[in-house]
Amino acid sequence: MTTPSGNREFDLGALLAERGAERYELHAKYLNHQLPRMLHTIGFDKVYECAEGAHFWDADGGDYLDMLAGFGVMGLGRHHPVVRKALHDVLDAQLADLTRFDCQPLPGLLAEKLLAHSPHLDRVFFGNSGTEAVETALKFARYATGRPRILYCAHAFHGLTAGSLSVNGEPGFRDGFAPLLPDTAVPLGDLDALARELKKGDVAALIVEPIQGKGVHEAPPGYLAAAQELLHRHKALLIADEVQTGLGRTGDFYAYQHESGVEPDLVCVAKALSGGYVPVGATLGKQWIFKKVYSSMDRVLVHSASFGSNAQAMAAGLAVLSVMENEQIVANARVVGKQLKSRLSALIDKYELLSDVRGRGLMIGIEFGRPSSLKLRSRWTVLQAARKGLFAQMVVVPLLQRHRILTQVSGDHLEVIKLIPPLIIDEEDVDRFVAAFTAVMDDAHDGGLMWDFGKTLIKQAVANR
Repeated sequence: MTTPSGNREFDLGALLAERGAERYELHAKYLNHQLPRMLHTIGFDKVYECAEGAHFWDADGGDYLDMLAGFGVMGLGRHHPVVRKALHDVLDAQLADLTRFDCQPLPGLLAEKLLAHSPHLDRVFFGNSGTEAVETALKFARYATGRPRILYCAHAFHGLTAGSLSVNGEPGFRDGFAPLLPDTAVPLGDLDALARELKKGDVAALIVEPIQGKGVHEAPPGYLAAAQELLHRHKALLIADEVQTGLGRTGDFYAYQHESGVEPDLVCVAKALSGGYVPVGATLGKQWIFKKVYSSMDRVLVHSASFGSNAQAMAAGLAVLSVMENEQIVANARVVGKQLKSRLSALIDKYELLSDVRGRGLMIGIEFGRPSSLKLRSRWTVLQAARKGLFAQMVVVPLLQRHRILTQVSGDHLEVIKLIPPLIIDEEDVDRFVAAFTAVMDDAHDGGLMWDFGKTLIKQAVANR
């Protein structure tokens, strides 16, 4: 097809039909070359043709259950019809978007709807990702308090841009990127450590994930409320990072709402707010903080984002919140999550390699540990000597290869699988996952094929040293 000028018209479908099979080669040549290498090594180099809800399909029609949700982005699953329609509508409206010197209605409408779920918070800044939401919170906290230092919890993950990396509790992400901001780690749940740092008088805020994504560790009961009281006594702020835990993931709209009396000064959200289509992040905060940052007309652009509040992202966010309300998504996450966790917890006494099942709602951590029997213990020891985390990877691979279920290891050097499926999964999906997981654990305890794959992982781990 050609245009009147004779130029070929861009045809996305034709391009994908012609070049789509080159996906792994293109990535290896032009993008992160280690990603396809890793996918080939563990057998995750699948070709998914389409997706809907909580499922993918390959070229042969094989149905895959998604228990990863794009690291939590696909809260409503893939291609929800309400979100798709909203995006078609906003494109067809041909709005005068991002003029920079007007006030479009969609950002205000989304802020209003988001704040309706966020008692004690008053204003919103829209950016483009979770790490931008965290960056905004760090800047606002430092400016509002006039103090430089942010406290964060050991093993936290708040993003990978420079400011967010400064409050990232994993050395593997931080190594080689110093110097970072003047920030200090404290153990999650350790109020004495928090108090010692606050007494130094230079702390602007504590940023905390109510449930840490790495390892799926929940803040101890009462910790957030007590930390908030300590922070406010020392004129510092509480920042709740709800990028992964927010918007229903844990069975309440925010994870901090599981503990009474907790009213963060700043809250970061992203991921599921996008509907899986248009990147969006939001930092919600109290009135006085925003008033201090934007204290005069001279400071009107002191913090902004070129693509922040764009019409497509705002339309997606509005559609997502509408679906959550109309289809009772939060309640589904709470009920189905309880079913899944309960059925997995019942397996702990059956399998000596299974040590713990924890989490809330549809954010569940499955932890493996040292077995008691001699035969299994010797195999476990060999894996641990090569690299901690290999057993969890040995479970993840057959879940995909044999049972067509996509999961992830919860972090480097961790024997934990994290389940963060779309919030729309149902009892049938729970049955499918539990049956598959049981089959894999049976194989692990019987000395089956997965131990042969473990030898491959050991060789790879040794080669990478």
